[in-house]
Amino acid sequence: MSTSSEILNRAKTYRDETARVLSDLVKIKSYSGQEENVCRAIEKVCRSYGLDDVRIDGLGSVVLRVGHGPKILAIDGHVDTVETGDVSQWKRDPFSGEIENGIVYGRGTSDQKGGAAAMITAARILRDLDYSGAFSVYFTFTVMEEDCDGMCWKYLIEEEKLIPDFVVSTEPTSCRLYRGHRGRMEMVARLRGVSSHGSAPERGVSAAYKAARAILAMEELNASLKPDDDGFLGKGTIVVSQVDIHGPSQCAVPDEAMIYLDRRLTWGETADSAIAQVKSVMAAAIGEDESSIDVQMPNYTKRGWKNADYAQELYFPTWKVPADHDLVVQGVEAYTALFGKDPVVDKWTFSTNLVATTGRHKIPAIGFGPGDENQAHAPNEITRVDDLEICSAFYAMLPYELEKKV
Repeated sequence: MSTSSEILNRAKTYRDETARVLSDLVKIKSYSGQEENVCRAIEKVCRSYGLDDVRIDGLGSVVLRVGHGPKILAIDGHVDTVETGDVSQWKRDPFSGEIENGIVYGRGTSDQKGGAAAMITAARILRDLDYSGAFSVYFTFTVMEEDCDGMCWKYLIEEEKLIPDFVVSTEPTSCRLYRGHRGRMEMVARLRGVSSHGSAPERGVSAAYKAARAILAMEELNASLKPDDDGFLGKGTIVVSQVDIHGPSQCAVPDEAMIYLDRRLTWGETADSAIAQVKSVMAAAIGEDESSIDVQMPNYTKRGWKNADYAQELYFPTWKVPADHDLVVQGVEAYTALFGKDPVVDKWTFSTNLVATTGRHKIPAIGFGPGDENQAHAPNEITRVDDLEICSAFYAMLPYELEKKV
């Protein structure tokens, strides 16, 4: 029997159990920074399957290894989720983990505990096949992605010195193979006015009116942003997500304005170029010199569930891998060997942990995951059991295909 046939048979055999594992993970709330219970559960289920080379890193992520080859393939899935939002919009309990008619229901099924469940099954398959090839395959169940994507991998690479040769993200792709996504950053722009009594606004300079003109200028900037040269990732975007205006009192002209910006970055755009662009456009909109506008990129700092403090700037670099890169080509080959057809090769709209591995550290990566991107952060989130079976087979097959090129 061929390796691909063995993998497919085992993925099918483990299909229902993979769904049950996902159901159990969904039942455990695991908001960012509060992942201890789900991480302990993942560690426990791995050990119950005889996957004993498992540990929890200093930030709280679970790290499982199969194989002892000199090359490193990391397969990553984050195990934190966003909150539920308005529960009245959910047709089922968001944490029920119900399985019905080939669907698993609940928060995190697509984003992205489904990936984590398929990873565990893939590790079982590799163990069953006594994988001893060129790769050490690391399965990483990472924390705090929803708050600060990639910080968990910045920690693994820079603090724990786990430096893969290749990375696979199991974020939802509808079982398509993805090779890039836009980056992102956050910015805070501060404008100043001069306060005066509200009965005589002509004596002051309103920071609110400056902010209004600056905000409308951001709308125009968004419309004018250009796509990357090859059109693969598409255009960047900019969104005003928060505004805060202050003055000495409710009866005064405000003298301070804060505008918070979410900026999505296409290929070739950087944090420095985006900040310079915002300053220039805002200055023109309010008729002042750029030096009067303060635009900064804030830092993110959070204490994880292991009481470890870690921080980084809120900049998540763009990445894409060429279609003819060995990882993409062998990813296509792995899929074709299993399913007898080529996968759709595409990109994410949103951002993933690959901003750190690939955007920041230039490690080649692809994405392949169960569930749909449009389920992320939405009420009534689901994933398909079929996807779990497909993905667990793909993750197990990939190291065998990569060996043909290393």
